[in-house]
Amino acid sequence: MGPLSAKSYPGREPIRTQPPPAGRARQEVDYGRRGRGYVFGAFCPATGAALTRPYPGRGTKHWVNFLEAVEGWLPDEIERVYAIADNLGSHRATDVLLFLLAHPRWEMVFQPKYAAYLNLIEPWWKVLRSLALAGRRFETWDEVTEAIAQVTDYWNAHRHPFTWGQRRRHRSRRQPGIALLPKVA
Repeated sequence: MGPLSAKSYPGREPIRTQPPPAGRARQEVDYGRRGRGYVFGAFCPATGAALTRPYPGRGTKHWVNFLEAVEGWLPDEIERVYAIADNLGSHRATDVLLFLLAHPRWEMVFQPKYAAYLNLIEPWWKVLRSLALAGRRFETWDEVTEAIAQVTDYWNAHRHPFTWGQRRRHRSRRQPGIALLPKVA
């Protein structure tokens, strides 16, 4: 999910120390980074199941450790596992190739550069950030990892198949604009 810090995250409710005279939203200034780390995630769009693990870095050792955790998390009856990854150097290291040789059902699929939208976990990261981080202030990295673990558990308890590009129920379809030609019967 990228580097996360124990800091304040902007949210929907601004922190108000006193009522603003002009009605502008304000948030308390927070310059501190009180610890940081990375969150790795696995997501199965067909079932909606998710797995997240925090790590202090994103090196090869942590990546292989996460792949081992995913291997233990996945049911044995799944014949093929496609791991979609970006082009980070640690995703192509020798230890990762040894992991792939030891687990023949795994196949790494590397997404093209500048095409993160092709990875189905990216919209899920947005949901995770909005549920776990938005509008909260974290003093330590442990608080961040606890919030992410709670949201992942909540998501898995209420999971559903994740459809790419599906419209949310409360949003109506856009009305045709002037660029669309009228339908002729």
